[in-house]
Amino acid sequence: MVAAGSGNVLASRLIHRAHATQGWFLYAPTCALVEADRTRSGTAEHIVALPNVIVLDLDLSAALAVARDATWAAAHVEHVARPTPERPDGAVIVTITPETWKGRPVRVLDLSP
Repeated sequence: MVAAGSGNVLASRLIHRAHATQGWFLYAPTCALVEADRTRSGTAEHIVALPNVIVLDLDLSAALAVARDATWAAAHVEHVARPTPERPDGAVIVTITPETWKGRPVRVLDLSP
């Protein structure tokens, strides 16, 4: 989210693709949205204003996942990336810091230059 707010070209292309392609959605876990806004003020407003961005609330199952991890943002993102009835294939974590997710059971798309 911070990369998108900072003008990362690959993030911008992904956002455009999600807007232009039917069935493509971008998920913004609430805890990650808060962390992104703390890092770069105004990011949350920018992200939620984009089309095809779905803000995912911190529901009970997400809260339980967050309670078991050291950081709220990473825990909520990992929780969202795992398969659910709504997202049977899970979701792909888009990041400029793929090393953060090494060894975790998630799929990652590296947007670093």
